[in-house]
Order: sequence, then structure tokens, then C-alpha cells
Amino acid sequence: MTVPTITLNSGHDIPQLGFGVFLVDPDETERIVSDALEVGYRHIDTAAIYKNEEGVGRAIAKSGIPREELFITTKLWNADQGTESAHAAIDRSLEKLGLDYVDLYLIHWPVPSKDRYVESWQALQQIQADGKTRSTGVSNFTVAHLQRLLAETDAVPAVNQIELHPAFQQRELVQFGRDHGIHPEAWGPLGQGKYPLFEAQAVANAASAHGVSPAQVVIRWHLDRGHIVFPKSNSRERMQQNFEVFDIELTQDELEALDALEADKRVGGHPDEVE
Repeated sequence: MTVPTITLNSGHDIPQLGFGVFLVDPDETERIVSDALEVGYRHIDTAAIYKNEEGVGRAIAKSGIPREELFITTKLWNADQGTESAHAAIDRSLEKLGLDYVDLYLIHWPVPSKDRYVESWQALQQIQADGKTRSTGVSNFTVAHLQRLLAETDAVPAVNQIELHPAFQQRELVQFGRDHGIHPEAWGPLGQGKYPLFEAQAVANAASAHGVSPAQVVIRWHLDRGHIVFPKSNSRERMQQNFEVFDIELTQDELEALDALEADKRVGGHPDEVE
């Protein structure tokens, strides 16, 4: 099964569907990522703060999959923002992952109270120039944060990884990104189980009509809306199910019914407040 790709402003392609390891137990990460790779995922999203980069690295090493067939993302944690600390942080992440480079390196949160995200963004450009990442981007940046990067630096983020699910679509932010060549990545794409998304009539009706799970409907909606998405699951069966979404064809009415679930319902932290 071929996962569609999106070409980033760096010229590199990212698989639109990946696998995330947020809150995956470090002791279980190797097994879970190995399962995901066997299912067919080639895009893995981790972060330094998840404390499971080593497990991701062991799974990659054991998989035997050629490095060029994988797309690996990790992130600069808030405490490591700044020029020198950012360079040290990517080296630590690469060592833990057992890799010479990652495909995408992100600033995890802007942390405006520390006012170091512009400096950190400039450090990421040097990290890219040094060959330690193929592409650079940000995570949890608002329009205001992006505007400042664009005004004060010459580099445009390849992606902005943000909380994005049917009840919290962040349309203004997504559109601002698209207008500037910044692709949206959805974290918490299924709402993290913090509201009854799967019970929503739009989701349930589409699942019933196509004979698929509610999760598959929501993942298909993300893909149809052009989001890069990486649901997580500890269950191999669920991983497989989440991967089998490319034969689902939601109708325009079904897509618009999911669009109508927008409720400005943030379930994670606010980018101006996370430290």
C-alpha cells in the first residue's frame, strides 16, 4: 500500500500518514514501533521529551528497512531552546536514535515567556546546513509566532505541528500556514479520547455507510483535508486498521458534516502558556 506524500518547502517528501509515539512507554517503544514498521508505516514521529527515542532507534535498526525509505521526526524540547543548547540537543537525539540525521526537526513549543524561539529557529537552520536534519519546522506555533519568524528570519518552517481534530480545526492558523508554504501536521488527530468524537452523528453515519471504524473515518477526513497525520496506538490490530484508510472515499456531504463539528474545543495546552 502506497502512502501519499507531500513535498515540503525543503524539497523533501513526507508521508502524509505516519505513526506517533507520544505517551508510548519507553520500555514498550521498540516493540510498538517494530509493529508499526511491519504494518507498513514509514513515517515515525517522536520527541526528546517523550523519552523513547532509544526505543524508536532500536526498532529502526532491527527493521532492516533502508534509511532512505524512512521519515523520522524528533523535536527540540523547551528547556533546550537557545543556540548552543539546540545544537547539543540534536546531537543527543541523533545518538539515542542511532541515526546520522533526522528527516524533520521541530521546535516543540514556542515558550514565548523565554523569548528564545527565534534564536532557536536560527539554530535549526544551522543544524540543517550541517546535515543533521533534512527539513526544519515548528510545533504549536500560533499565527503571531509564525509572523515573527517570517519577519525576523529568512527561513520558512516546512510544517507546523498543531493540535488538530474535528472539534478544533484551527482554520485561520492552517490557512495562514498554507498561504506561506507551511504544511499542517495534526497531533491529537482523534481528540485524544477527551471528548466523544466517535459518537458524533457525522462520524458514526460515515463509519456505518462505509463499513469502517470511526477512527478510520476521522483519519480519512484529515487526509482529504490535506493534513499530515500520525495517530498512535499500542495495538497492532488498531495500527493496521488506522493504516487501511486509502480505499475509503468519503463523500463531499460526509466531509462537510465532519467540518461542521468545529467547536473551538482545545483539549491540550495553549501555546502561549506551555512552559
